[in-house]
Amino acid sequence: MQHRLDPLLRPRSVAVVGASARADSIGEWALRNLDLGGYRGKIYAVNPRHEELQGHRCYAAVKDLPEVPELAIFAVGDQRLEAALDEAIAIGIPAAVIQSALAMDDDSEPLLRDRIQKKVLAAGMLVCGANCMGYYNVRDHVWTCGFDSALHDAPGNVALISHSGSGMSGIIDCEQRLRINVAVSAGNELSVAMDEYLDFVLDLPETRVVGLFVETARNPAGFRAALAKAVQRRIPIVALKVGRTEASARLTVSHSGVLAGDDATYDALFERYGVQRARDQDELATMLIMFAEMHPVGAGGLVALHDSGGERQLLVDLAHDAQVPLTILSDDTISELKGILDPELPAVNPLDAWSRGGPDAAEVMSRGLSLMMQDPGTALGAVIHDRGPGGKIYPSYLSYMKRARSESGKPVALVSARQGTGHDDAVVASTHASYPVLDGVSQFLEGVHALFAYRDFLLRDAHDPQQPDSVVVKKWQARLREGATLSESESLAMLSDFGIAIAAPVACAGEEELIAAASEMGYPVVLKTAQPGLLHKSDQEGVIPGITDEQQLQQMYALLRGRLGRDVLVAWRRRPVGADHPPGPAYQAGGQEAEDGHEQGQGPGTRAPQRGPELEAAGG
Repeated sequence: MQHRLDPLLRPRSVAVVGASARADSIGEWALRNLDLGGYRGKIYAVNPRHEELQGHRCYAAVKDLPEVPELAIFAVGDQRLEAALDEAIAIGIPAAVIQSALAMDDDSEPLLRDRIQKKVLAAGMLVCGANCMGYYNVRDHVWTCGFDSALHDAPGNVALISHSGSGMSGIIDCEQRLRINVAVSAGNELSVAMDEYLDFVLDLPETRVVGLFVETARNPAGFRAALAKAVQRRIPIVALKVGRTEASARLTVSHSGVLAGDDATYDALFERYGVQRARDQDELATMLIMFAEMHPVGAGGLVALHDSGGERQLLVDLAHDAQVPLTILSDDTISELKGILDPELPAVNPLDAWSRGGPDAAEVMSRGLSLMMQDPGTALGAVIHDRGPGGKIYPSYLSYMKRARSESGKPVALVSARQGTGHDDAVVASTHASYPVLDGVSQFLEGVHALFAYRDFLLRDAHDPQQPDSVVVKKWQARLREGATLSESESLAMLSDFGIAIAAPVACAGEEELIAAASEMGYPVVLKTAQPGLLHKSDQEGVIPGITDEQQLQQMYALLRGRLGRDVLVAWRRRPVGADHPPGPAYQAGGQEAEDGHEQGQGPGTRAPQRGPELEAAGG
């Protein structure tokens, strides 16, 4: 399939302008990496001071080349870049990689960056950069990075697009468990922005997950279109968005010359299109591994096998913090577990199956995990053990996973209770065989949360809202010009008129109306004051979630009416997708339905009130 970015990302010929013999220079590495990646097209080295470099004939200038190459990799300093670019444009080179920062101490207005961008856009040239580290198209054997690089086997199944060069190389060069297919350091995006790279990798048949290191979306409409394409292709996206704080946003401007954008808007946009957010590069890498090797997951929660009671208890705490539901085992599973465990061990999830460590200990561990993973309430499993001396993993750990997946058909991972390594041969081989070996329980749980959240997102109705007609638009424009604050019911009506899905509440002016409305919509419900002038209902304790029956509703209404007045709203409290089990004992993390303090359900894969397609407007 042809793509607009083919001359940039799949060029048939490449010229390295400024190819160099100086060790560890960009010109030396740019030429070397083309060979390391196994580039199959023609390579032209351009440097008037050499006749040959690394086995490639050198030419004095691009005008002397025997053909017009499709891609030019510029490895010259900023003082020489403009003239080199002019020569490339003059002979019609359609694409370029510019890794330099485009900054000169003695520059004059207009600045070099502005002059370069104007020329690039006028020529219609496709440019990766500037201020970037190039890209790796591993599947098509095109490596344009001008720095030391790890080796990558083709094809992979993970794409990574990063505004930060180090944000790209710091992951792909240090993590063998990730099978990289395409990785792009987009830099300042002179003519090609993140959305086009995303569109490109979504068309590749190997792409199972895409990671984004985002400073800003320079082309919001294109970015949203690419995210929508990912939803249509059922390809999950994990994003690390920087610039969340005011100080970080200021640094974004100094780094790339753009505004980071309001983080709440990105949050809403990501929620709308099922994008999972990572907080740092460790989480990003872990989530990418898990989506690449464990996606998709079915309904249910997490089961975990331990050989430590203390670490089992720690998992319960951490799963609660990460809002990852732990499977409440069925009576049949509990009965079978009791039949194999030492009497002092409770048959619960998470399961500590190691007590006396007798000759059958390994079989008990293996059988215990398999039984839990076959439970109908299980979506995926984990063996959470410490690494052995030197960070090694024991073969028995891998055998637990293989048996459990063979007998359950569900994904399973080996998770080190603390940390390990991504360069151990056994770790890498196991991960690439779809038995991921991961480091750190907290990072793993964030990955599970993301898997569950994406699973639940795909089950939602994620339609695009219809554009309202002009009559509706004019009506609400007139109302907003009045200046008076919209009531909640008016706000929801406006959202509905603009085609945005809402959890429609019912306004009630008394107990009789309230009970009738709740009875019709079904429990649980949320009760909220509707008294005029209360802009922050929660601050006035005017929101009561998780009301489960009529008697409780009457009691809560009496409290609200006495403090804030009779006018209220009642709305159905959506149950979490896939929440087939009622809340369990305190031993089980997650799954709380009435006690979580939110207006709408926090279940598998949700750590905040459910926000569906209604957030479309915030992304626009």
